[in-house]
Amino acid sequence: QVQLVESGGGLVQAGGSLRLSCAASGSILSINVMGWYRQAPGKQRELIAITSSRSINYADFVKGRFTISRDNAKNTVDLQMNSLKPEDTAVYYCYAIVQLVVNGPSYQYWGQGTQVTVSS
Repeated sequence: QVQLVESGGGLVQAGGSLRLSCAASGSILSINVMGWYRQAPGKQRELIAITSSRSINYADFVKGRFTISRDNAKNTVDLQMNSLKPEDTAVYYCYAIVQLVVNGPSYQYWGQGTQVTVSS
């Protein structure tokens, strides 16, 4: 079993910064993809940023403000969020695609989510 545990959410004023962290644990052979999504009330879950061995991709609405970083040795992924806006208020979820055994399939996992609230 694989667990993703997020930390670092909270309340911040507009223009402020927060750093989210996510640690993956369990019977992990390799992690193909790690990233962050968010879901605001009444809206669909949306991609923020995602990283694989070959690339890093950001949603247009966070380019220049958010930075994703990954530590493959520790199975962690962080999201540095700067210049936060009230519309960034949402539950933020860590995401990973994990391979458990050699030549086996990969599976998707989600964290439990961490609330980020940006006040105006």
